[in-house]
Amino acid sequence: MARRVRPSHLVLALGAAYLLLVSLKFHRVLDLAAADLAGGGPAAFSSPSSSDHLPPGAGASSHNATATSTRAATAAAFPVQPFWHRYDRVSLPDPAASRGGRTALDRMADDAWALGLAAWEEAAAFAGDPWALLASATARASDASRCPPAVSQRARGRVVFLPCGLAAGSSVTVVGTPRAAHREFVPQLARMRQGDGTVMVSQFMVELQGLRAVDGEEPPRILHLNPRLRGDWSQHPILEHNTCYRMQWGAAQRCDGTPTDDSDDKVDGFPKCEKWIRNDIVGTKESKTTSWLKRFIGRAKKPAMTWPFPFVEERLFVLTIQAGVEGFHIYVGGQHVTSFPYRPGFTLEEATGLFVKGDVDVHSVYATALPMSHPSFSLQQVLEMSEKWRSRPLPKRPISLFIGILSASNHFAERMAVRKTWMQIPEIKSSEVVARFFVALNSRKEVNVMLKKEAEYFGDIVILPFIDRYELVVLKTIAICEYGVQNLTAANIMKCDDDTFVRVDVVLRHIKLNNGGKPLYVGNLNLLHRPLRTGKWAVTDEEWPEDIYPPYANGPGYVISGDIAKFIVSQHANQSLRLFKMEDVSMGLWVEKFNSTKPVQYSHSWRFCQYGCLENYYTAHYQSPRQMLCLWDKLIRGRASCCNYR
Repeated sequence: MARRVRPSHLVLALGAAYLLLVSLKFHRVLDLAAADLAGGGPAAFSSPSSSDHLPPGAGASSHNATATSTRAATAAAFPVQPFWHRYDRVSLPDPAASRGGRTALDRMADDAWALGLAAWEEAAAFAGDPWALLASATARASDASRCPPAVSQRARGRVVFLPCGLAAGSSVTVVGTPRAAHREFVPQLARMRQGDGTVMVSQFMVELQGLRAVDGEEPPRILHLNPRLRGDWSQHPILEHNTCYRMQWGAAQRCDGTPTDDSDDKVDGFPKCEKWIRNDIVGTKESKTTSWLKRFIGRAKKPAMTWPFPFVEERLFVLTIQAGVEGFHIYVGGQHVTSFPYRPGFTLEEATGLFVKGDVDVHSVYATALPMSHPSFSLQQVLEMSEKWRSRPLPKRPISLFIGILSASNHFAERMAVRKTWMQIPEIKSSEVVARFFVALNSRKEVNVMLKKEAEYFGDIVILPFIDRYELVVLKTIAICEYGVQNLTAANIMKCDDDTFVRVDVVLRHIKLNNGGKPLYVGNLNLLHRPLRTGKWAVTDEEWPEDIYPPYANGPGYVISGDIAKFIVSQHANQSLRLFKMEDVSMGLWVEKFNSTKPVQYSHSWRFCQYGCLENYYTAHYQSPRQMLCLWDKLIRGRASCCNYR
């Protein structure tokens, strides 16, 4: 016989369910209120109107993406607002400024700020689907008509666009004629009293370049090939290879006609440098005993092949650059001359332009076996909208270290790699250390819209409302100090780049070991560096009248104590902070000024790597997203070793 349910029991059950529902809702409200009071801002933001536009399949799996989308749809909205709602003068008053003029840096900042505010208003007003906007822009950029399998250009200049970059097997051929040598004056030779200080020069450059990340920054040189027909200091013809990443040149590979040893690393089986005829090298004759032994054991003697230097003044050449699996291979007249291994930080699809400059007349350029579609990453695959990558709200309690990471607006892959690697360190997950990206705006609307979406979801981006320019990086450094002082109580503040891998635990340990109670300045310190007065990196006497720079730490990773950061913020507030176009030199200048009133403990270590990676590093620079993941994998296995591959 079935038991009858009494009405009173039903009422009690409904009441219990209601109380349970209220308690869950109240718990959620408390969490959101705590995040808001702690300054968490957008840490848990995803607007209901935009949560439906999360990309299908984004995240670790479709199941996780669906669950994340469902949670995001119920999250409350924390609108993202740009940091620095005001803008004041950024440089010291000078005589020109006191007469009503503005410095070049002031004018540049004014323009960038005005354009940035307009760009932010446009991005903030966008109410559509950001993924659809990006897809539309990407479709226009990667139109099939813009990705031809081959490109041919005859005598129409020295710039050839490769719209979809290169792929393994692609080749670029340049037909040209080197010009006759001309006389150039070299100040260094004049100072050394070597003749009249002039030399005969005939050289040109062939470069595969990528797109620049921010205005004012030069594009990266993915391959720099420099034939010097009259040589340089060696007085013998040479071929020089190099790369330039974020305006920093790597170590040059020089081929001077001396073949590389068999023990040297080869590139796809080819030697890095082939042999050519040199008048200063006399071959040693083989002894009779050695010759008899070789004949006795039956070793066949290979004929000695000799080739002249592949470029001659006023003679036609056919130069071919072929993209292999491990590097670029250079042929002249069908003969292999040199090979150059790929370097970290670059991909073949980034080589979107061929530039030829110098003492050469270009007749034609041909590029073949090009990719039919642009193989660049898809943001649906890069931005993993998973809750495990979201940042925690800003803590109320004091913290040991605040890390400000400089990033460009379109560096979505770089930021995602940082989130998935060293930002997962226990010190950050426990809020002993806090890390935030500092990003200025882009001139492209779709990039800013996606940046706003990314900031709203992950909650780890501080948006600065000016258009990104290389010369204004120093403003980002000031913003890091301001944010760390105004929003946190941080004992120390660190600045790094989004291609810097940081071992947070060892940086903290290094700070504690060198903290003797004084204000602290930690990094890879430069002492007695002199400004260059000539060349590409020239600094005028008006920009820097002193003979040497103050001691300064290299920009990819350094730490200052909180009292130095407060000094910088106060100096900026009363417009007495002197700025320089090199942000790391600016920091050294500010620390030196602080040191004049309160002694600073300077701490130097090569393990804050400026170029690439060292074993047992503290920070590793120029690390691509793939290398970031590799470094993290090695680190969690207990090895702080480098990943030197592309």
